[in-house]
Amino acid sequence: MTPEQARAEETQAMERVLSATQRVKTAFAALQSQFPPAGDGHPSQFALTTFDAALQELEDAQGAFDEMLNDLLDGDR
Repeated sequence: MTPEQARAEETQAMERVLSATQRVKTAFAALQSQFPPAGDGHPSQFALTTFDAALQELEDAQGAFDEMLNDLLDGDR
C-alpha cells in the first residue's frame, strides 16, 4: 500500500466515525423529542431502533478506526 493509499484509507475511516457520530446525534435528538416537554414520554419503536442502529454503527466505525491505529502503531501499516 502506498502512503497515499494509506492516507486515503485513514481519512475514509475518520470520516466514517464522524458520520456515525452525526447520525447518533440526530437519532438522539429525535428520540429526545418524544419525551416531555415536547413528547408524551413513550418513544416510538422506530426512534428506538434508529438510535440503536446509529450507536452500533458508531461502535463499528470506532472499532475499525482503532484497529487501523493499532496497526499503524505496531508498524503493520
